[in-house]
Amino acid sequence: MPAFDLPPRELEQYRPALEEPVDFDAFWRDTLQEASRHEPLVSVAPVETGLRLTRTWDVTFRGFAGDPVRAWFSRPADVDGPLPAVVEYVGYGRGRGLPHERLTWVNAGYAHLLMDNRGQGDQYGNGGATADPHAVAPGGPGPAVRGLLAPHDYHYRRLITDAVRAVAAVRSLPGVDGTRVAAVGNSQGGGLALAVAGLVPGLAAALVTAPLLCGIRRALDLTDAGPYGEIAAYLSVHRGRERAAYRTLSYVEGVSFARRAHAPAHFGTGLRDTVCPPSGTYAAFNRYGETAGGGGDGEGDGVRKELHAYPYNGHEGGEAEQVRRQLGWLAGVLGRERARSA
Repeated sequence: MPAFDLPPRELEQYRPALEEPVDFDAFWRDTLQEASRHEPLVSVAPVETGLRLTRTWDVTFRGFAGDPVRAWFSRPADVDGPLPAVVEYVGYGRGRGLPHERLTWVNAGYAHLLMDNRGQGDQYGNGGATADPHAVAPGGPGPAVRGLLAPHDYHYRRLITDAVRAVAAVRSLPGVDGTRVAAVGNSQGGGLALAVAGLVPGLAAALVTAPLLCGIRRALDLTDAGPYGEIAAYLSVHRGRERAAYRTLSYVEGVSFARRAHAPAHFGTGLRDTVCPPSGTYAAFNRYGETAGGGGDGEGDGVRKELHAYPYNGHEGGEAEQVRRQLGWLAGVLGRERARSA
């Protein structure tokens, strides 16, 4: 697929206007306050994985409405804490899978929490273990359209709340330095990491690649691929419901979260990405941190951020090259200090 979005020079300056709900902040404040009434951790049980250099626990924490959410927590074996932590969010339709699948961050010396996606996990990968007991509002079969017609019913209200609570959970685990927690994700996971950056005080870093839910209205005009295609298909049947759908989507718009973020951020995008068009990534990057410090100057000059674009890549982005860059960048942000072995 050739490049189909704006030319690179226009992307670099792309700062679209936002149709942001006047109660955006109140909506998320109230949602997260209700979730925070519950202590984050439910259970932490060791898991035998056959890996000699990594220790893993099956974690259950309380997410939206106190619902149980599963996660894998791993850390290097025979290392005393406290360690900086990476909270990782996975892609659309994927669950947390098996505990030995994602070892990059552990091998780099971090504690690692991999959050399951509620009500997902059946499209690819090795499954999930978290139900979504609230998925009863009108909507299609895919998560992107569950409860689409009302902000309080929408699937991503629940999933974003889970993502925020995952940070509270990892901060509650032993051997974690709660002042050095990074949010990481690609695609849907990137959208969740970006939301966390805008909602969680004291986050140390955000690493966001090809984020879903950024520049949603433009993405719906550009592509029928992936989750955006599910939304378009739903609206093709439920004609006349687009106003309600767009209102709901405005509460999960990644650019709005980006504006409110304070943590240093590392972005990546493929310029031929038809699943999460690059203009959405650039819109979030260019407006990232613009309200940091309360100045509201529209520039975000006080926030450290960088973006890597891959002209010939699609939704896979820079793949291993992007991860290599993330590893070096995060080590610089969090510091290379690691707890020494006993």
